[in-house]
Amino acid sequence: MTSPATPAAASATDANVWTTRLWGMLITLCIVLFLDGLDVSMIGVALPSIGNELDLSTSTLQWLVSGYILGYGGLLLLGGRTADLFGRRKVFLIALAVFAVASLAGGLVSSGPLLILTRFIKGLAAAFTAPTGLSIITTNFAEGPARNKALSIYTVFGAGGYSSGLLFGGLMTGVGWRWTFLLPVPIALAALAAAWVLVPKDKPAEEGGHDLFGALLSTSAMLLLVYTVVTAPEVGWASARTLGSFAAVLVLFAGFVAVEKRVKHPLVRLGILRKVSLVRASLAIVAVAGSYFSWQFIVTMYMQDTLGWSPLKLSMALLPVGLMVALSAVFSDKLVDRFGTGPIIGVTMAVMAVGYLMFLRLDTAPSYWTMLLPAIMLIGIGWVGFPAINIQATNGIDDDEQGLAAGVLQTSMQVGAAIVLAVTTAIIASGSHGDTSPTAMLDTYRPGLIFAAAVSIAGALVALSAFFVKRTKQAERTPEPELELVG
Repeated sequence: MTSPATPAAASATDANVWTTRLWGMLITLCIVLFLDGLDVSMIGVALPSIGNELDLSTSTLQWLVSGYILGYGGLLLLGGRTADLFGRRKVFLIALAVFAVASLAGGLVSSGPLLILTRFIKGLAAAFTAPTGLSIITTNFAEGPARNKALSIYTVFGAGGYSSGLLFGGLMTGVGWRWTFLLPVPIALAALAAAWVLVPKDKPAEEGGHDLFGALLSTSAMLLLVYTVVTAPEVGWASARTLGSFAAVLVLFAGFVAVEKRVKHPLVRLGILRKVSLVRASLAIVAVAGSYFSWQFIVTMYMQDTLGWSPLKLSMALLPVGLMVALSAVFSDKLVDRFGTGPIIGVTMAVMAVGYLMFLRLDTAPSYWTMLLPAIMLIGIGWVGFPAINIQATNGIDDDEQGLAAGVLQTSMQVGAAIVLAVTTAIIASGSHGDTSPTAMLDTYRPGLIFAAAVSIAGALVALSAFFVKRTKQAERTPEPELELVG
């Protein structure tokens, strides 16, 4: 295939010589990714206020979170491939405009179902902006130090959006919950105007057709998988509905694989899944996001609902995570250039797991400086490895499949994180005995913290496996030294 990369790639081969326009494009894409991440986590703090004002049940409120994940996780593969086929700039601009309109609508409606609908549409739009933005970067920055630096900055913004959600959610909810929906509107519109000017025009792939049946099967399978996972804790993991839904997901995926093997222009070239670095990165990103969202859920529930902390107090307590993510933009690419992606991901995730385990010391009157802050700082270190995951996933991928690789990675993150969080919720629910005292709630939440730590450790082992395999192969290729006979 002919690469659709733009001429900007040629001018960006040196990581230290970037034009003002190139910097502007990168920052614009970073801001949009920050909004995507922010929207995933910011809404959690506002849920009690929304429920009180609109008289919504807990199950309905859950869909304000799940609706976004459903649209985001279900359509990411389609979003990434659509950008490759129809042009990245065009797809990015349209999706960003939809995101802004849906944000505005969410801040104005006063109906639970309509609010959920706006969240689903925003998730759908993010499913196109996120992989498209990543593929715009990877096709405009040459592989190596230039791309590593750009991806480090880009993914730090994404991680900053996820980790700063509680802070912004607390601040906006203090003014009024509708501001959690309205805050992204002016930012998205400004980014839209900037992207119109700064993102270079590109040509769609010269080869490639429209695999409509494959798109229908993959999207249906992903939507049903996310729906099944987020509803399983409520209806029961062993219920006929859950088991039947999982069976239907397997049938849809099997049909999708069969179609992709036979169609002339597949939506997903299955060979890309044999790229070991992409698979490792996808498993690592599941572990990072899944363990973090599980920990965030537990901390939010315990600190706010059990100990009575205000949203703003909790947001400020977790602020160091966001600060560490922001500071990592200065050195994360240099760490990757020196040590490689695998060791960086493995070490930071292991440190993250230690932070989760330190929360097992939590009591009913925790000291922030001696108990909470050290653990929070260690968890923040885990996000320092986030840029390395994106670099690992996109290295060695052809330009005309960068959108697809980005879609695979981010689908893994959204769907995997939803599965890990659902399992965490099920673990917590199984240990609940109706006693809501602080001591009893701690006993209920501790198994969830152990599970989050276990997920993070598993991700670290996956990341480090590449290093050990490489060392083993090198050792096998090294000939044994000959013994020198003396005498």
